[in-house]
Amino acid sequence: MDHQNRHLAAILFTDIVGFTAMMQKDEIKAVDIIKRHNAVLESLSVSHHGEVVNYFGDGSLCIFQSATEAVKCALEVQQQLQNELVVPLRIGLHMGEILFEDGKVIGDSVNVASRIQSLGLANTILMSGEIAGKLKNHPAFKVISLGSFEFKHVDEPIEVFALANDGLTIPKKEEMSGKLKEIQKKSSHRKWIISSFAIIVLGMFLFFFSSHFNLKKGFHGKDRSVVVLPFDNYSNDAEEINFINGINEEITTQLAKIADLKVIGRTSALIFKNSKKPLTQIAEVLDVATYLQGSVQRIGNKIRITAKLIDAVTDELIWANSYVRELKDVFSMQSEVAEEIAGQLHAKLTLDERISINKKPTENIEAYRYYLRGRSFWDLRTAVGFDSAETNYKNAQDLDPNYALAFSGLAECYYYNLKGLSQLEAIPICREYANRALLIDSLLPEAMTSMGFIQSVYDYNWEQSKITLEKAIRYKPNYPTAHLFYGNLLQYTGESTERGISEIRKALALDPLSANLNYVLGRNLYLARKYDSAYSQLKKTLAMNPKFILAKGNLVFVLLAQKKFAEAFELINGLDSSRVIKTTYYKVSTLSFAYAISGDKIHAKEELEKTLKEFPGESPYQLAQIYVSLNDYNKAFDELERAFEIRDLWMYTVKVDPTLDPIRNDPRFKSLLKKMNLG
Repeated sequence: MDHQNRHLAAILFTDIVGFTAMMQKDEIKAVDIIKRHNAVLESLSVSHHGEVVNYFGDGSLCIFQSATEAVKCALEVQQQLQNELVVPLRIGLHMGEILFEDGKVIGDSVNVASRIQSLGLANTILMSGEIAGKLKNHPAFKVISLGSFEFKHVDEPIEVFALANDGLTIPKKEEMSGKLKEIQKKSSHRKWIISSFAIIVLGMFLFFFSSHFNLKKGFHGKDRSVVVLPFDNYSNDAEEINFINGINEEITTQLAKIADLKVIGRTSALIFKNSKKPLTQIAEVLDVATYLQGSVQRIGNKIRITAKLIDAVTDELIWANSYVRELKDVFSMQSEVAEEIAGQLHAKLTLDERISINKKPTENIEAYRYYLRGRSFWDLRTAVGFDSAETNYKNAQDLDPNYALAFSGLAECYYYNLKGLSQLEAIPICREYANRALLIDSLLPEAMTSMGFIQSVYDYNWEQSKITLEKAIRYKPNYPTAHLFYGNLLQYTGESTERGISEIRKALALDPLSANLNYVLGRNLYLARKYDSAYSQLKKTLAMNPKFILAKGNLVFVLLAQKKFAEAFELINGLDSSRVIKTTYYKVSTLSFAYAISGDKIHAKEELEKTLKEFPGESPYQLAQIYVSLNDYNKAFDELERAFEIRDLWMYTVKVDPTLDPIRNDPRFKSLLKKMNLG
């Protein structure tokens, strides 16, 4: 339809009767109903030369070039919505002048159509005299007058007509309440009020009783913990899945900033996408008191989120709501949901937390979409996935050069370093991106976490790293990665093994199904010489991900420390002969170390020669471990010096690694620790 600034049109308003109660009773069915309403209305409005121009929560505003076409559309909509999944819809029609302003339709005629619609019941079509007059020569339509009504903010009384075709509901005047002036409400309902006085008194008594004895459902637990389960995608476009996942991530991220809550990380939550497990069972696995479930639907430039918070112990509804916003307002909507959940769980928000939750990451929705696509690729944790993530993050920052999270995402593509780069190549790139993110937003926890990692593993500036990571945790207390790096720092510097492992356990409590966090806990238990606990934890990790080579390699070291040589060699034989990423385990080098520890020096040296010949890029730190096990300490120190120079990631653990115990008292080892600011 050609949108002139001002012109005459037939206006059609729709509204789903009782939608709020419907949402609270059965959110899934309610979403199906709104989805069906929208699909039918959009299809039929086009076929009758009309257009849906605005959605208002659970209703809509359409305009038509012809009054008869508008009525035909209304009739067909009601007929279709009485079949299959019934939609309890009321429709109001009026003819008049409308005005387009900022993409919206406004004017007195729009107000009148809205008021007429408000009088209706489910399956009614009501109209003004302007519309009814156009139908006089159309015998296919049967119209009856319902009388005149005085509406709020409308100067003159308006006669309202009902379409009385077969199958439609014709409301009685005493059943119609709508947006009327108070004087008419009192007059038209006087008899009803008198006859219903006893019911009202009873209702007041029940309200008082309910309020007095606090019968309203709500959250009464002390464990303020929540998981945001994957939202359902009710958009027609399957491509929206990244956007839907992004809504989940953003709500999770905002909640994670609240220290008074325990919020499960998205890695664990996404595992239950399309899961058939009972929700209470999922909550039990994740050890949370509540869970948030919902759906997202995108309709043109609008987005609808429906959400409900459930008590995982009682399986009772704590809170439910539906939000409809312009796409550009998606961030404020996500923040609103997060604040609502925090309020329902009685969490105390500091001023800084409230400001952080309501901070808008970007004004560019397309940049946001690229960022979300980048996150989905990053989650694959593969070299190809990281390349795709980097491309999308760069597209995001091209569209918005001040998008701090896009730069932070780029930094994360390099500190995990699956690109085959050396640390000397990767970490400076990581630092550059993290710095750019922090220049834009100095309080961005994700960028602070990346910087804290760099200060540990590359700069060996443990003191500054500790300050940075503690600050990241302060601004995002439910961020598992920050707790992970902080726990590593506390243990690897020797400051406190128990506190370090406690931080790893805290990270794992926030993301319990993360294979990587489960592995790190097992590795750190090994480094703490708690071999039995390490064995159990790494076996648990491999049960989650049987192909996790880091967990396999570390389990070999645990088995060797326990002198379970047969099991260790069996596990080594299951390792790949080569590897695609650095900082993991070659089969031959691991075999060489195992032979040496088990006392077979001959085979150990044979496998070492293979390693040096076939894999010249082997980690010098891991070579040093082999040389220590062969009692060749001079070569071990040569390799450790080389590992120091190239910033081998394994040097991170040098102060606490059990394999280096035989050389720990050597002056050269103490000198090395001093160079790393660990002495």
